[in-house]
Amino acid sequence: MSQFFDLFAYSFFQNAFAASILISLLSALIGTYIVARKNVFISGGITHASFGGIGIAYYLGLNPFLGAAVFAVLTGTSIEWITNKGKMREDSAIAILWSLGMALGIIFVFLTPGYAPNLMSFLFGSILSVGRSDVLLIGGLTLLTALFFLLAYRPILYTAFDPEFSSINGIKVTFYRYSMAVLVALAIVVSIRAMGIILVLSLFTIPQTTALLYTHSFKRIVGLAALFALSGALIGLYVAYAMNIPSGAAIIFVLTLQYLLLKGIDLLRLQRRRNTAE
Repeated sequence: MSQFFDLFAYSFFQNAFAASILISLLSALIGTYIVARKNVFISGGITHASFGGIGIAYYLGLNPFLGAAVFAVLTGTSIEWITNKGKMREDSAIAILWSLGMALGIIFVFLTPGYAPNLMSFLFGSILSVGRSDVLLIGGLTLLTALFFLLAYRPILYTAFDPEFSSINGIKVTFYRYSMAVLVALAIVVSIRAMGIILVLSLFTIPQTTALLYTHSFKRIVGLAALFALSGALIGLYVAYAMNIPSGAAIIFVLTLQYLLLKGIDLLRLQRRRNTAE
């Protein structure tokens, strides 16, 4: 254990620790909104579609994360537009853009001349490779998201649960839905660096699902999700260090175990209540 704490003397681990805290807070806010919309796969759709931006950026010789950000924002806003204007079901729009993004990414990576890029860091992430600039970027986006939630909490909440009722009551549903689509997309992209494309969906879903075991209040879900995400991230970092395994996978594994353990305790508590009632 003492050897683990000795790692805090290194800047790379300090960055990983700071990124864990910030991503936990960011995923708590964004993930709770996604769960409130009852469509957690919107994050999966945006995440996998962003691979198209990575492939195109590689082909054009640009920063792959810039390409991912542009593609993620376009995907998030396109899902909103297709659902509202194109009269298509949201899950259908997600499936189409998910598949299209992955296909474009594979095609352009294949067409990239010269040495084929190593895509493992994008697929599985590496929180230990997060730099100071990445931490500042994640921190800036977390602050921006938190401010937006503070200033527009009720409109965000209402448009997530019932956009038709919100529109009748004069709330600018289009503005808030598109704004949240952009924030969701950017949150996913900055999290890819740490968690990878394959694991980001879990980060924006598991802590919120765990929080739902104890409350259905939006504010309380955010708080509990942040707590569960942070504890899972820190324990996951320790497990990754102790077992010498990828940190992103370790964090998701710990978050899953955390949910299963608390779900089991909840089921036992319910069973005891039933036995007492009988």
